[in-house]
Amino acid sequence: MLVGHANGMSEVTPTADRVRLPSDEAAQVRALLDELGLPGMIDVHTHFMPRQVMDKVWAYFDQAGPLTGRPWPIAYRTGEQERLATLRSFGVERFTSLVYPHKPGMAAWLNGWARDFAAETPDCLSSATFYPEPGAVDYVREAIDAGAQVFKAHVQVGDYDPNDPLLDPVWELLQERRVPVVIHSGHGPAPGTFTGPAGMDRLLARFPGLVLIIAHMGLPDYGRFLDLAERYPGVHLDTTMAFTRFTEQESPFPVAERSRLLQLADRVLFGSDFPNIPYPFLEAVEAVRALELGDEWLRGVLRQNAHALFGSASAPE
Repeated sequence: MLVGHANGMSEVTPTADRVRLPSDEAAQVRALLDELGLPGMIDVHTHFMPRQVMDKVWAYFDQAGPLTGRPWPIAYRTGEQERLATLRSFGVERFTSLVYPHKPGMAAWLNGWARDFAAETPDCLSSATFYPEPGAVDYVREAIDAGAQVFKAHVQVGDYDPNDPLLDPVWELLQERRVPVVIHSGHGPAPGTFTGPAGMDRLLARFPGLVLIIAHMGLPDYGRFLDLAERYPGVHLDTTMAFTRFTEQESPFPVAERSRLLQLADRVLFGSDFPNIPYPFLEAVEAVRALELGDEWLRGVLRQNAHALFGSASAPE
């Protein structure tokens, strides 16, 4: 069928082939926020992209490609405006438009699109990205000067070494400006040439002041990435896809490590991967609550930690 799209019409999978979503999903998410006394939540790991790029991402997931390795239906395959309305209906007050290149020559163009999207979407944190290529530091500086509040680095999809010398001036600038970077550097859901905690260990040894948000809690090497968070105060972890039934089947979070999540209570941030998740958004929220680490911890994860990290970039109390 066809659905409305901000840039026209986009073909989507028939409803019967999509994830079954609870009819009262938004009400259930908001009820949890109300129980916690939160005015809303902040999702640091969401994706809004140019139409042609998002279509290619969805096509890849449809094929169960080598970076996913398993069937991966897209739960929220709708037009851009409908996706925005859905996210807001959950009580998400701030979110990201994480874009990422898979080859040279893409990043600056993606940054321009993301900058325009954020300008038209005030509740979206202005997002940007980069790739190891000549001139990367120039467009990264331009993005920061234009108001970029968060960057995305995807070591798996980009298939690059985060310690590539071409990125050294980029990391130096990001460290100096203290701009957070959501980085997919773990081996999950399938390992890449340069994924894993070892690369992040080397990077942080050289740039210890970086503000990194380790995507997906670094799965499946949760313990190793928790070690990095304990060692470097700028390292955070996002909950994207972690703890859900989908992920626990293949990469379960060790029960013995849960106490470390309490010790790092102010550096765990909620992420969903919306819209590209193969289950309801509600399940991601409930999976974090099911850890039973206490309401104070949960309030921090769902909103307060991101609010503190992004400061005035987040919605007011």
